[in-house]
Amino acid sequence: MSLDKTAFLFDLDGTLVDSVYQHVLAWKESLDAEGVEVSVWRIHRRIGMSGGLFLNMLLRETGVAMNEESLLRLRHNHAAAYGRLAAADAVRPLPGARELLDFLTTNKFPWAIATSGRMETARHNLAALGIDPTEVPVVTRDQVRHAKPDPDLFIAAADRLGVDIRNALVIGDSIWDMLAAQRARALGVGLLSGGYGVAELQQAGAFRVYEDPADMLRNIDEIASRD
Repeated sequence: MSLDKTAFLFDLDGTLVDSVYQHVLAWKESLDAEGVEVSVWRIHRRIGMSGGLFLNMLLRETGVAMNEESLLRLRHNHAAAYGRLAAADAVRPLPGARELLDFLTTNKFPWAIATSGRMETARHNLAALGIDPTEVPVVTRDQVRHAKPDPDLFIAAADRLGVDIRNALVIGDSIWDMLAAQRARALGVGLLSGGYGVAELQQAGAFRVYEDPADMLRNIDEIASRD
């Protein structure tokens, strides 16, 4: 029996790659360098949304005002710090990530990656997964007007695959992924591997929640029905 060819649109950080906490540490280092004191847990709660919105929300919470030059420096310093962590082999695929993608490829499921990160940080994660962005559809923050929780990234990924977003599954680890999926009119599948809880992901719109890519692969028949 063959599987229906549902399209899978994947977030990257915390979904396919165990990199959420490296991003948290990189943002913490960058914010500290600018004299902005933010608790680590507040940073974690914002990982997954666009960098610009992320910074605006954090700065609003702390009451700190920054000019465009400082904001640009924050972003570049975060990318540099994240690059150092990735170079130290601290960023690795989540359990079952490669196997899940191999399964989808073997069974001719269309799939793509849509990440709120820019290519300057995403390239480290793609390398960890062994993915060549010239061979696999990858949509980054650089390529769309708005990032999560807006739906632009996932809509662009569906367009790259030539599929109707309404027939696609959005796989992500954060509430921002699930909110973006709803706004794109796609079904959201949540993973716990980024640190959000089951209830949080379900309340944001996830219709199924799994521990990580390995757990999702074990239960793939729940979301990709057979003929």
